[in-house]
Amino acid sequence: MLRLTWVQPEDLLGHELRQAALDGREPSRIAARWTAAGGGQAPLRAGSSAEPASRYLRTLAKDLLDELADLPSRLKDDEPTDLDKIKSRCPDWPNGPGTSAAPPPPTRYEAAWLGRAVGCLLGKPVEKLPLEAIRQLAGSTGNWPLSTYFTARGVPEDLLAAHPWNRRSATTSLAENIDGMPEDDDLNYPLLNLLLLQRHGKTFTTTDVARLWLDELPPGRTFTAERIAHRNLLLGIEPPHTARHRNPFREWIGALIRADVHGWTNPGDPTAAAEQAHRDATLTHTANGVYAAMFTAAVIAQAATATGAQDIHACLRTGLRVIPPGSRLAEAIRHAVRLARTHEDFGTVVDELHAAHADTHHWVHAIPNTALITAALTHADGDFTGSICRAVSGGWDTDSNGATAGSIAALLAGTPTALPDRWTAPLKNRLATSVADFNGTGFDTLARLTHELTHRLTPLEAAHP
Repeated sequence: MLRLTWVQPEDLLGHELRQAALDGREPSRIAARWTAAGGGQAPLRAGSSAEPASRYLRTLAKDLLDELADLPSRLKDDEPTDLDKIKSRCPDWPNGPGTSAAPPPPTRYEAAWLGRAVGCLLGKPVEKLPLEAIRQLAGSTGNWPLSTYFTARGVPEDLLAAHPWNRRSATTSLAENIDGMPEDDDLNYPLLNLLLLQRHGKTFTTTDVARLWLDELPPGRTFTAERIAHRNLLLGIEPPHTARHRNPFREWIGALIRADVHGWTNPGDPTAAAEQAHRDATLTHTANGVYAAMFTAAVIAQAATATGAQDIHACLRTGLRVIPPGSRLAEAIRHAVRLARTHEDFGTVVDELHAAHADTHHWVHAIPNTALITAALTHADGDFTGSICRAVSGGWDTDSNGATAGSIAALLAGTPTALPDRWTAPLKNRLATSVADFNGTGFDTLARLTHELTHRLTPLEAAHP
């Protein structure tokens, strides 16, 4: 039986109840109705429950999703999604529109693409695993604190049985199996955004993003909020309502992982990067889900003109300027920075972050993951290996966190040769993807394309691999 993930109403309802409690709505009465009818909790880690619900429960779930969407939120005014309202709540918004600096050389973009891939690849085998399992698996092979790719060689059989590697990733992302960069949504979305800028330039609209996805993004390669938005588009729902209709994942990490190209193509202009990321993000996300993308894009834009790894702290401060300082995300980021500056042992930082967020947030939610990325970069002072290993060792959405930390830290490093060979050599300058005709493209080619787009070339002038 085909059990499609991330779209079944009976599974979405549990996530929406949790989201409502986070974003200032009062869901207790609706939760009681769902429980009384025999409805279950949202799947803890998977995208769907093991068994389908009855027709009655599925119909009830649809009705309750709509009722939850209509509940008033006490945070609505403090956490807007509209860009003008976001700006009005950012007293330190960077003066704009600003002028982008000269594009970094292609080699710097190559480092950023490689860094994103390496960090993603590092995190892939342990995605969905609990924190303690990650620590035990790495420790059993002498790879703790984490310093290189995970391996199954030497891991005791009972430990592997208790905590098996991510099923989809083990055959392509353990050290002994790596043969180029395997496909991952954390790389697919940057590729899509290259196409977006090639076809529409920097003035693209959210509707342009939607059309591109319908043309180029296989729905089976989408997850959480992106899958919901894809479904909503096929139902005839227009952006930005695609982000809201029966979408409990609208504050999860999906928009954040799409932010890199918006930062790369606006070097030195965090305002433009954040605004570009906003237009992309609002197809699928609202409030803190959008802020995570804006924050990341602004950090990357600033990092593109930085002079060294230690500039990471100024870059992170810049990112905070483009999100409402009273938002839950801004508070979580500031807390993460304080922890990273206070504790010498990063394990203590991670434990504190999990104590603050794990009981209330899903492991893919943008708030704890953005906080972890920030803590990793801060604690490592922007060092590449230190940043990706800390980000992945902290658990939650390991491949996405490693990818974003790797992109930023590698951009600060400046060149591919500044990245240790043990990380980059297994990628063999080749990535797999189902996006357009990018499959098999080299990171050097992607760097050249990114460099050209930063010059604001027209779609006809920008070469395609």
